[in-house]
Amino acid sequence: MSDKPDEAAPKKGKKGKILMLGIGLLVLVGGGVGGGLYAARSGMVGGAKPVPDNSPKLVLKSEQKQPTAKEGGEASAPGKPTGGLGGTGGEKYASTYYPMEKEFTANLQGSSHFIQVGLAVSTPYDERVVANLKADDIAVRSAVLMALGDTTEDQVFTSAGKQQLQRRIVKAINETLKQKEGFGGISNAYFTSFVVQ
Repeated sequence: MSDKPDEAAPKKGKKGKILMLGIGLLVLVGGGVGGGLYAARSGMVGGAKPVPDNSPKLVLKSEQKQPTAKEGGEASAPGKPTGGLGGTGGEKYASTYYPMEKEFTANLQGSSHFIQVGLAVSTPYDERVVANLKADDIAVRSAVLMALGDTTEDQVFTSAGKQQLQRRIVKAINETLKQKEGFGGISNAYFTSFVVQ
């Protein structure tokens, strides 16, 4: 027998071991890089900054801006917080009132009569809710008109019917704002005028 076949066998085994070691090293390095990238993107390492919460915040009465002596103690401009002197009674959160600029006129459901109302809304949240109302004025007005159009003649002549209409208006406005801005925030609707003809 020859010495050559014996020499080839050990070299073949060494090449296989080196090849397996190289593949194993490549898998380890690739896995480490991939894991590191995943950890960095998910915020586990690298100090990823949290996404800020831009939704409106509730305003406590103690944080509410009060009228100064220069302002004569009168209510502030539309869309600004108004109310009492920040006492301990009443609701915990401040109310910001926003009067809608134009009146709303709609036909009553199943009637030849129509309703015309002036409307103001309130929110316990910061000024972003009022800004959203202004930005989406056309969509909000449409939603209010739809709510008014679903009102019957019998409902507008009773206090209970008017209160039900207020709740439907609040719901319609909040649904519109959620659709457009991702956040509603209106707590109540108030009639500043109310005429049925």
